[in-house]
Amino acid sequence: MAVTNRSLWVLQQLILNVHVVSDEMDEATRGRMEHRTKQLSRDTTRLLQELEQKSQEQRSKEQTPVAWRGLLFAALQHWQFWAIAGMLLLLILWVCWCLRRSHEEGSSSEEDSSSSSSREEEEREEQNEEEESEYTKDLTRHFEEHIQWPNQNLFTVSESVRSLVNAFILAARQVLSDSSFPVLEPCFGIGSAHEGWSPDEENIVYQVLVPLGPPSGHAFLPELCSPGQVPERNFRIRVELQCTCLAEQLEGGMLCFLHHDNEELRMYQGRSLLQTLCTGSYLDVEKTACRLHELVKACWVLLPHSHQWLLTMLPYSRSCKFKIARAEKEAIIEIMLGVQQGDSDIFLSSQASEAIFTPSTTWTLSCAVAEAKFFELTTRRAPDGSFHLRCLQLCARTLVGTGFSSCTLKTVVMHLLNTTPLSGWHKTRFLLRLDDIMRYLCHCLEEKRLDHFFFGNEKIPEEIILPPALQRAEPFNLFQHLAQDPDAQAEAMRQFMDLQDRLTRMLTYGH
Repeated sequence: MAVTNRSLWVLQQLILNVHVVSDEMDEATRGRMEHRTKQLSRDTTRLLQELEQKSQEQRSKEQTPVAWRGLLFAALQHWQFWAIAGMLLLLILWVCWCLRRSHEEGSSSEEDSSSSSSREEEEREEQNEEEESEYTKDLTRHFEEHIQWPNQNLFTVSESVRSLVNAFILAARQVLSDSSFPVLEPCFGIGSAHEGWSPDEENIVYQVLVPLGPPSGHAFLPELCSPGQVPERNFRIRVELQCTCLAEQLEGGMLCFLHHDNEELRMYQGRSLLQTLCTGSYLDVEKTACRLHELVKACWVLLPHSHQWLLTMLPYSRSCKFKIARAEKEAIIEIMLGVQQGDSDIFLSSQASEAIFTPSTTWTLSCAVAEAKFFELTTRRAPDGSFHLRCLQLCARTLVGTGFSSCTLKTVVMHLLNTTPLSGWHKTRFLLRLDDIMRYLCHCLEEKRLDHFFFGNEKIPEEIILPPALQRAEPFNLFQHLAQDPDAQAEAMRQFMDLQDRLTRMLTYGH
């Protein structure tokens, strides 16, 4: 009876002391419930021990009616105990479930709080990015509006210039149909104006390269000026006569220069190329340019452009340069001559070499067509809003008066264009790309090395065709002179600092 009363007392105390568990259980409530659960567990253990002791005492007594009544009473007590114990167990389980639920809700609340904090942080980052983007857009708008960009439509004018020169080539072919003058092929636009980044606003020179082919009965054989020269950049073009007797017999074409005497040739078709435009056995650049100069004047009247434009021939040496003008518009055009290397985009051109004096029989290796093709491919593939040409144009405008050439700067930009995704040249990243250009140039000056873009470069776009020798060549250092002369490097670094100051002023004041 004492056990039953004690059990009822325990249950009563449990019911009276357990508070209602809400969804927002505080720490004090959880502490009291955990303490009560432990106390119930201890009381249950004591009840089991008392029951076991009582059972042993009853089994030790004789099996008398009184004993049977004791056993029955003990069984009743046993039933009452297990009923109470079951209720206690259910209550303990309920308390534990409440505690667990409270813990899970607390964890969920912490996770929600953490998630909320993470979302707030992401929102702040997005806001910062938006503010930074707006700031970048404002800077870009400032550059577009306030920097004095050359006001020109280079691509449109360049296309018109190429059309004009090709029209001249067609007219010249008719005039030279029975001559031994080299065959003129359709021209290529070369140089900064055709590439779309000319730093000049006035007196822009539109350069084109006209390929020369050997006339009938002749062959062009390039030879190195200095065998063993690294890299192979200066050549002579040896002219050889070839037999054309079979073609003469079958087609009634030109007389064979090899098997007809000079008197007969002079009477019927004129002299060979060796006798007109060569010095010794080699094609002479200056003689060829002079003859081309005469051809332009002779063929101009055959062109429809002559009715609208005024032609003015300009001094020449290794090229043919002239100006055409109409009303307030004018354009300066320079025709360079070149002999193609196989079917590649590399030519031996009439352009002067870097030496102080270039012999008239020297033709310089030129990558101008390949460079123009590279910029054409880049511009075609670049997304709308690309500022790669503006970056090059702005930097080139700061070169005046420094020891850096536009060729050096263009090489730097070409390397960066070939290694930086074109999406990174969007106008919103204008400052970043300008910084890249300056950093790259500074690094090259410090290392005294700037590799030529085409010599031994394995990352050239496959659309650009290079001769096998150029593909296999070792990279050529354009800053080799800095490696050989410490004073030259020190002067170059000083000029670089001046270049940076000029660029800063350009960005700040617009000029």
